[in-house]
Amino acid sequence: MKTTFLFIGGPEIFVILLIVVMVFGADKIPEIARGLGKGIRQVKDATNDIKKEINDSAKNHGIDTDISKSIQKEIEDVKGGIDDFTGPIKRNL
Repeated sequence: MKTTFLFIGGPEIFVILLIVVMVFGADKIPEIARGLGKGIRQVKDATNDIKKEINDSAKNHGIDTDISKSIQKEIEDVKGGIDDFTGPIKRNL
């Protein structure tokens, strides 16, 4: 089984890395990687801050922010109902 990353296989990744080394040079790659890492970290921190602000604002206004638990409970109830209904059918097969 062939492993892919973003619909790109191993040979394609190798060619892309080769082009990056040729364009930027081997000495610039760690610097570029650090910059990308810092950028990704800043985006992640900003996303977490936005989520926290939304949750805090919702709690201050009395809005239930834990709606996923109630949705999960409803899903489990439906699954249980389906299992009860299909149980005899599965046993007959």
